[in-house]
Amino acid sequence: MYDELTEVDIQKMKDEIAHRITVLRPKLIEDVQIARGFGDLSENFEYKCAKRDKNRNDSRIRYLQQMVRTAKVIQPKSAEADCVGLFDTVVIVPAPTKTPQTIRIVTTLRQDALKGLVSKESPVAKAVLGHRAGETVHVDLGEGRGYDLAIASIEKGEDDPSLDISSY
Repeated sequence: MYDELTEVDIQKMKDEIAHRITVLRPKLIEDVQIARGFGDLSENFEYKCAKRDKNRNDSRIRYLQQMVRTAKVIQPKSAEADCVGLFDTVVIVPAPTKTPQTIRIVTTLRQDALKGLVSKESPVAKAVLGHRAGETVHVDLGEGRGYDLAIASIEKGEDDPSLDISSY
Protein backbone atom coordinates (compact mmCIF):
# COMPACT_ATOMS: atom_id res chain seq x y z
CA MET A 1 0.00 0.00 0.00
CA TYR A 2 1.24 3.46 -0.91
CA ASP A 3 1.12 6.51 1.31
CA GLU A 4 -0.95 9.26 -0.27
CA LEU A 5 1.07 12.44 0.11
CA THR A 6 1.08 15.91 -1.41
CA GLU A 7 3.94 17.56 -3.32
CA VAL A 8 4.65 19.63 -0.19
CA ASP A 9 5.05 16.43 1.87
CA ILE A 10 7.47 15.00 -0.68
CA GLN A 11 9.51 18.22 -0.79
CA LYS A 12 9.67 18.39 3.00
CA MET A 13 10.97 14.81 3.12
CA LYS A 14 13.58 15.53 0.43
CA ASP A 15 14.73 18.61 2.36
CA GLU A 16 15.05 16.59 5.57
CA ILE A 17 16.99 13.85 3.76
CA ALA A 18 19.41 16.42 2.33
CA HIS A 19 19.90 18.03 5.75
CA ARG A 20 20.48 14.69 7.46
CA ILE A 21 23.00 13.57 4.82
CA THR A 22 24.96 16.80 4.37
CA VAL A 23 24.83 18.31 7.87
CA LEU A 24 23.95 15.71 10.51
CA ARG A 25 25.73 12.61 9.15
CA PRO A 26 29.24 14.17 9.04
CA LYS A 27 28.82 15.56 12.56
CA LEU A 28 27.57 12.22 13.91
CA ILE A 29 30.43 10.33 12.24
CA GLU A 30 32.88 12.74 13.83
CA ASP A 31 31.19 12.24 17.22
CA VAL A 32 31.63 8.46 16.87
CA GLN A 33 35.32 8.86 16.00
CA ILE A 34 35.93 11.19 18.94
CA ALA A 35 34.10 8.88 21.36
CA ARG A 36 36.06 5.89 20.03
CA GLY A 37 39.22 7.56 21.27
CA PHE A 38 37.98 7.60 24.87
CA GLY A 39 39.16 4.05 25.53
CA ASP A 40 37.77 0.55 25.88
CA LEU A 41 34.70 0.31 23.60
CA SER A 42 32.98 -2.29 25.79
CA GLU A 43 32.68 0.23 28.64
CA ASN A 44 32.56 3.44 26.62
CA PHE A 45 29.12 5.01 27.16
CA GLU A 46 29.88 8.02 24.95
CA TYR A 47 30.75 5.70 22.07
CA LYS A 48 27.52 3.72 22.49
CA CYS A 49 25.46 6.94 22.51
CA ALA A 50 27.27 8.35 19.48
CA LYS A 51 26.74 5.09 17.55
CA ARG A 52 23.07 5.03 18.55
CA ASP A 53 22.56 8.61 17.32
CA LYS A 54 24.35 7.87 14.04
CA ASN A 55 22.27 4.72 13.51
CA ARG A 56 19.02 6.58 14.25
CA ASN A 57 19.94 9.23 11.69
CA ASP A 58 20.75 6.57 9.08
CA SER A 59 17.49 4.79 9.85
CA ARG A 60 15.48 7.99 9.45
CA ILE A 61 17.19 8.66 6.10
CA ARG A 62 16.27 5.17 4.85
CA TYR A 63 12.70 5.59 6.10
CA LEU A 64 12.24 8.93 4.33
CA GLN A 65 13.84 7.66 1.12
CA GLN A 66 11.43 4.70 1.12
CA MET A 67 8.49 7.05 1.71
CA VAL A 68 9.53 9.27 -1.22
CA ARG A 69 10.04 6.24 -3.48
CA THR A 70 6.68 4.66 -2.74
CA ALA A 71 4.45 7.72 -2.25
CA LYS A 72 1.40 8.28 -4.38
CA VAL A 73 1.11 12.02 -5.05
CA ILE A 74 -2.38 13.43 -4.48
CA GLN A 75 -3.90 16.85 -5.04
CA PRO A 76 -5.33 18.49 -1.91
CA LYS A 77 -8.61 19.53 -3.54
CA SER A 78 -11.98 18.49 -2.18
CA ALA A 79 -14.59 17.29 -4.65
CA GLU A 80 -17.17 19.92 -3.72
CA ALA A 81 -16.77 23.38 -2.25
CA ASP A 82 -19.10 22.78 0.72
CA CYS A 83 -17.82 19.28 1.65
CA VAL A 84 -15.04 18.35 4.04
CA GLY A 85 -11.76 17.80 2.22
CA LEU A 86 -8.06 17.50 2.88
CA PHE A 87 -6.57 20.40 4.91
CA ASP A 88 -10.01 21.70 5.94
CA THR A 89 -10.65 22.76 9.54
CA VAL A 90 -13.77 21.10 10.89
CA VAL A 91 -15.70 21.66 14.12
CA ILE A 92 -17.20 18.35 15.20
CA VAL A 93 -19.52 17.52 18.07
CA PRO A 94 -19.26 13.89 19.22
CA ALA A 95 -22.64 12.59 20.41
CA PRO A 96 -21.30 10.98 23.61
CA THR A 97 -19.75 14.19 25.00
CA LYS A 98 -21.60 17.03 23.19
CA THR A 99 -18.33 19.00 23.47
CA PRO A 100 -17.28 20.74 20.24
CA GLN A 101 -13.80 19.90 18.99
CA THR A 102 -11.84 21.55 16.21
CA ILE A 103 -9.77 19.30 13.99
CA ARG A 104 -7.86 19.76 10.76
CA ILE A 105 -7.68 16.93 8.23
CA VAL A 106 -4.06 16.40 7.08
CA THR A 107 -1.95 13.74 5.38
CA THR A 108 -0.67 10.89 7.53
CA LEU A 109 2.83 12.34 7.49
CA ARG A 110 1.73 15.55 9.24
CA GLN A 111 -0.67 14.21 11.85
CA ASP A 112 -0.38 15.47 15.43
CA ALA A 113 -3.43 14.77 17.57
CA LEU A 114 -2.26 17.10 20.34
CA LYS A 115 -2.40 20.01 17.88
CA GLY A 116 -5.73 18.91 16.39
CA LEU A 117 -4.11 17.65 13.17
CA VAL A 118 -5.94 14.43 12.30
CA SER A 119 -4.77 11.99 9.63
CA LYS A 120 -7.10 11.49 6.69
CA GLU A 121 -6.70 7.76 7.39
CA SER A 122 -8.13 8.02 10.93
CA PRO A 123 -11.66 6.80 11.68
CA VAL A 124 -12.89 10.35 12.41
CA ALA A 125 -11.47 11.79 9.19
CA LYS A 126 -12.79 8.89 7.12
CA ALA A 127 -16.24 9.53 8.60
CA VAL A 128 -16.33 13.28 7.89
CA LEU A 129 -14.53 13.48 4.51
CA GLY A 130 -16.98 14.32 1.74
CA HIS A 131 -19.79 15.36 4.13
CA ARG A 132 -21.31 18.80 4.70
CA ALA A 133 -21.84 20.98 7.75
CA GLY A 134 -25.02 20.02 9.62
CA GLU A 135 -24.73 16.32 8.77
CA THR A 136 -24.37 13.60 11.37
CA VAL A 137 -21.93 10.82 10.53
CA HIS A 138 -21.00 7.52 12.17
CA VAL A 139 -17.39 6.90 13.21
CA ASP A 140 -16.66 3.20 12.82
CA LEU A 141 -14.10 1.89 15.30
CA GLY A 142 -14.33 -1.69 14.07
CA GLU A 143 -15.76 -4.83 15.65
CA GLY A 144 -19.23 -3.26 15.76
CA ARG A 145 -18.11 -0.33 17.87
CA GLY A 146 -18.46 3.33 16.99
CA TYR A 147 -20.25 6.56 17.73
CA ASP A 148 -22.01 9.40 15.94
CA LEU A 149 -20.76 12.93 15.58
CA ALA A 150 -22.20 16.07 14.04
CA ILE A 151 -20.29 18.34 11.70
CA ALA A 152 -20.90 21.84 13.07
CA SER A 153 -18.85 23.86 10.59
CA ILE A 154 -16.23 23.61 7.86
CA GLU A 155 -13.50 26.12 7.09
CA LYS A 156 -11.82 25.42 3.78
CA GLY A 157 -8.05 25.15 3.97
CA GLU A 158 -5.02 24.72 1.78
CA ASP A 159 -1.83 22.70 2.00
CA ASP A 160 0.22 24.56 4.60
CA PRO A 161 3.99 24.17 4.13
CA SER A 162 4.58 25.38 7.69
CA LEU A 163 3.13 22.15 9.12
CA ASP A 164 5.99 19.90 10.16
CA ILE A 165 6.27 16.31 9.07
CA SER A 166 6.17 13.91 11.98
CA SER A 167 9.09 11.91 13.19
CA TYR A 168 8.60 8.23 13.70
